[in-house]
Amino acid sequence: MGILIGDRIILREYREDDLPYMRKWVNDPNIIKNLSNIFLYPHTLNETENFLNAILEGTSNIKGFVIAHKDTEEYIGQIDLVKVDWINRIGTLGIVIGNQEKLGKGYGTEAIKLLQDFAFNRLNLHKLELEVRDYNERAIRCYKKCGFKEEGRIRENHFINGKYTDTLCMGILKREYETLKD
Repeated sequence: MGILIGDRIILREYREDDLPYMRKWVNDPNIIKNLSNIFLYPHTLNETENFLNAILEGTSNIKGFVIAHKDTEEYIGQIDLVKVDWINRIGTLGIVIGNQEKLGKGYGTEAIKLLQDFAFNRLNLHKLELEVRDYNERAIRCYKKCGFKEEGRIRENHFINGKYTDTLCMGILKREYETLKD
């Protein structure tokens, strides 16, 4: 099942030629301000290559897909299960659209829906969860559109632009996902 096919995108395997696309966003302050603190410091070419090589070699715990144009297979972003708890059947989702011009066009929503189908119907996960900064309103709208619900809030745990902000914990259960499809 290497490729998941949507209306406008596919979720495909990582490739060596994705590196230049990854390098374009990995240090872009407008993209990384919404991501985890691992992007606090600039990422070197070597670090990005090491991440990609670990995925390609299968030595990374992160399992996921490149979000790509359906017709050209050109890189748009990434959607990954950054962690899977196989005992409790919970996957932690991470997503990035790596080009500002592609934001707000529905690629993230389509990618999440494809990954939800894969996670719930192929991997038999019980729940998908994620964390999102409270100021990332575009992402929050997308997640809610995909059925995620706010499960909690970690207060003032992220410092950015001179102030502390909250992190929202969101999740969707398999049974909630199944009611969305009806």
